[in-house]
Amino acid sequence: MSKYKVFVMRHGEGAWTKENRFCSWVDQRLSEDGVKEALACGHLLKEAGYQLDVVFTSLLSRSIHTAWLLLEAMGQEWVPVVRTWRLNERHYGALIGLNRAEMALNHGEEQVKQWRRSYDLTPPPIDESHPYFLEIYNDRRYSTCDLSIEFLPKSESLKDVLERLQPYWDGTIVPEIKRGKLVLISGHGNSCRALLKHLEGISDADIVNVTLPTGTPILIELDENFRPTKPMQLLGDQKAIQAAIRKVEDQGDSWSQEQICHKW
Repeated sequence: MSKYKVFVMRHGEGAWTKENRFCSWVDQRLSEDGVKEALACGHLLKEAGYQLDVVFTSLLSRSIHTAWLLLEAMGQEWVPVVRTWRLNERHYGALIGLNRAEMALNHGEEQVKQWRRSYDLTPPPIDESHPYFLEIYNDRRYSTCDLSIEFLPKSESLKDVLERLQPYWDGTIVPEIKRGKLVLISGHGNSCRALLKHLEGISDADIVNVTLPTGTPILIELDENFRPTKPMQLLGDQKAIQAAIRKVEDQGDSWSQEQICHKW
């Protein structure tokens, strides 16, 4: 029997998605489609009769904006929104700002595939010469959280994301759920994948093949020991969800070397 329910959701489409760029810790906004996705998610949950009690987000605007739009569409703007860096997207290090084809030109397609999908392989770290280094490490939001600026990651694997996320799940989110609150987590592709790996018991090998569409609520039902009682449910039109998953999986494939050379 299910005792608890929790929603996990990747934020709506980001502004860099259409350029197939790794956004990571760069604070990009939602695209127009991302705004629509967040609103549609809120309408879906409202029509299903759900009443949220608290929403957790990362410290990045696209995650927070998704939560605001969702709650507005539900008519539940008063619901508390709690922000934490531990739900931030995976830190892609030196790969931030690049698109898949550009990376393949420099490093080879197989190496790029390993960086993107491997569970425990860490991309090259960002350094001070990187064009987005100052934007990330001079950001005031990180001086106000439980992590000193000097200890901010310079690159992360998915394993690293789970290691910094799990203590927050166990120590902050789980107690809210145990108190009977219906929680929604507005995270990112990799922070959500890391949490689902933990909750669903997905193996290191199988998590490579888990792709989450943007702006789609995932319902997880848990027993008293926080083990899943049934497979996770992606809510909404299933054909549209599968199309959205394929869209995420295909990101970057349309960028040919010729297009990149023309771009530059």
